[in-house]
Amino acid sequence: MNDQANSVDERYATTPATLTSWSRQDTTWMLGLFGTAIGAGTLFLPINAGLGGFWPLLVLAVLAFPMTFYAHRGLTRFVLSGREGSDITEVVEEHFGIKAGALITLLYFFAIFPILLIYSVALTNTVGSFLEHQLHITPPPRAILSFVLILGLLAVVRCGEQVIVKAMSLMVYPFIVALLFLAVFLVPHWNGGILSTASTLPAPSALLHTLWLAIPVMVFSFNHSPIISAFAVDQKRRYGEHAEERSSQILSRAHLLMVAMVLFFVFSCVLTLSPAQLAEAKAQNLSILSYLANHFSNPTIAFAAPLIAFVAIAKSFLGHYIGASEGLKGLIVKSGRRPGPKALDRMTAAFMLVVCWIVATLNPSILGMIETLGGPIIASILFLMPMYAIRKVPAMAKYRGQASNVFVTAVGLVAITALVYSFVA
Repeated sequence: MNDQANSVDERYATTPATLTSWSRQDTTWMLGLFGTAIGAGTLFLPINAGLGGFWPLLVLAVLAFPMTFYAHRGLTRFVLSGREGSDITEVVEEHFGIKAGALITLLYFFAIFPILLIYSVALTNTVGSFLEHQLHITPPPRAILSFVLILGLLAVVRCGEQVIVKAMSLMVYPFIVALLFLAVFLVPHWNGGILSTASTLPAPSALLHTLWLAIPVMVFSFNHSPIISAFAVDQKRRYGEHAEERSSQILSRAHLLMVAMVLFFVFSCVLTLSPAQLAEAKAQNLSILSYLANHFSNPTIAFAAPLIAFVAIAKSFLGHYIGASEGLKGLIVKSGRRPGPKALDRMTAAFMLVVCWIVATLNPSILGMIETLGGPIIASILFLMPMYAIRKVPAMAKYRGQASNVFVTAVGLVAITALVYSFVA
C-alpha cells in the first residue's frame, strides 16, 4: 500500500504545485465534474422546472450557478480539511468520530440507492415507449421488460468496476454532444411555449411553493457529490496548501459550463412545449427526450432522442450502482456479518436486482421519487454537513462569516423540508 502511495506521489511530484498555469489535469477534472453532473437527471429537469411557469423557472435559472457552486465548494473544502489522502468518510470520522462515519455511510446509501430505483423505472419506460411508438412493436409485459433490462445492466456490472468506468467514459461525452445538438435542433420549433405564462405574475405564496418543490429536482439534476471526495484528495496531493484555491477555480469553470448548457437545453424544451404538454409528459412518467420523440414526426428526432435517453440512463445506472453496492456492503459488514467477498457480491447483486425489478414493475412517479427521496437526502450531505462543519470544526473556522454559508444552508433546508411536506400533504 505504501509503495502504491509513493508511486502516486512521484507521479504528481513532476507537476509544479503552483497556480501560475492551467494544466491538462485541471481541464480533465473540469470535464470530469461536468460529465458526472450531466446525466439522466437532466432529462427530467425541463418537465418539473417548466411546469411551474415562466417566473419560477427564471428564478431557478438565476439560482442554478450559486446553488451548485457554493454547495460543491463547501463539500470540497470539507474533504480538504482532513489529513492528507483522507476521503470523505475518513474526514467525517476524523472530525466527528466513528459513529458519525457510520452515519454518513448510511446516508450515502440512502442518497444513492433511491436514484438507482429512479433509473430502473426510467429505463423501462424509455425502452417500452421506444418499442411502442418508434418501432411499432407491442412491448412485452412490464415485469418481463424491466427484468431483462436490469439483468442486462447487472451483467455489465459483473465484468468489474474497471469495465463499468470504461463504459461510462465512452457514454459521457457523446451524450453531452447529443444533448447540445438536440437543444439546437429544437430552436426552429420554438413557439413561445412557457412564455404564455409570463404575462401573469404569480402570487408570492404560489411562487414560493413552486420553488420549494422544484429545488430538490435542481439539486438532483446538478449533483456530482460522489466524485467530489476523489477530486479534493487529488487537488490536495497536487497543490498542497493551494488546493482550495485551485479546486475553486476548477469548480467554478465546470459549473459555469454545466449550468449554461443545461439551462439552454431546459429553455429550448420549454419554449417548444406548452405547460399542458409538460404536464402530459409527467403523467406519462417519461423523460423529456422520450416525450419529444413521440411529439415530433421527424424520423431523426424520433429515433435519436430515445437512444440518447437510454444511453444517459444506462450510464447513470452503472455509475450509481458502484456507490449503492459499496454502501450496502459497508452496511452489511458494519452490522456484524462477515460473509466472504464472493458471497457479499452475490448478496448485493441479488438484492439490487430484486428491489430494482419490483420498483420498475410498479412504475411509481419518477419526479415524485426525486422530490421525496433523491434531492433531500443528497442535500443533507452536500449542503448541510459542510456548513455544520464550518461552525464546529477548528480546521474550517477560516470559512466562517461568509454570506454564501447562509445561502447554502437555506437551500439545503428548503430541499429537506420539501420531503417533510410531501409526507404530510
